[in-house]
Amino acid sequence: MPPAPPAPATPDDAGTPALPLPAAVLWDMDGTLVDTEPCWMAAERELVRRHGGTWGQEDAEAIVGMPLTVGAARLQAAGVDLPVPEIVERMLDHVIATLDDHADWQPGALDLLVALQEAGVPCALVTMSYRRLAEAVLQQAPAGAFTVLVTGDEVTHGKPHPEPFLAAAAALGVDVTACVAIEDSPPGIGSALASGARTLGVQHIVPVEPRPGLSRVASLADVSLADLARLRAGEVFDRLAPASDAATGR
Repeated sequence: MPPAPPAPATPDDAGTPALPLPAAVLWDMDGTLVDTEPCWMAAERELVRRHGGTWGQEDAEAIVGMPLTVGAARLQAAGVDLPVPEIVERMLDHVIATLDDHADWQPGALDLLVALQEAGVPCALVTMSYRRLAEAVLQQAPAGAFTVLVTGDEVTHGKPHPEPFLAAAAALGVDVTACVAIEDSPPGIGSALASGARTLGVQHIVPVEPRPGLSRVASLADVSLADLARLRAGEVFDRLAPASDAATGR
């Protein structure tokens, strides 16, 4: 495969020499690109309720970002008397029906996608959801926004294993260490960091805890192309840290 063309450069906010943009941006889907986590949690609660069990917020948060088969096994343990594949398919049916041709995009996600598209930076969607759900979401995304799609039913090892992000970078023909991965869950963040991608954690339902090499933001609405260029260059920033910690570098 021929090497990818060099990424365009963007000037930073201080007007210093331009930094190259990421070779690609690797996006998580659920909770990062679109706000589907409440849909998943509702599907889990309803399925457990129908089988006479209980499923609380803590149970739901514990499987955010995990492979669907792992979540299904947890639902079995909570009393759902169905095979894992059937549990997965029922949850997918629920979430796809809930979308109803109207994806709830996370703040700033579409603007950043469009900016990347206009700058010529390729994007991959890297999700533990299955292809049929991911394609339903992509139908509502800007045309051509994503070049590559890696889904949970098409990898051997799901997040937090690095395989999904490594597969996305390989499919794009780029060095994963020149990419920025955007995630919102502990398994996804672990997967991205383990792959070698520069990693940006976006706060959503599950707290994004500090980790070495992890940049953190409260919302994609606070992220610019210049920020992504800084991440590719190796900068790590933390916009979730208290002001006193940020000032002292803790």
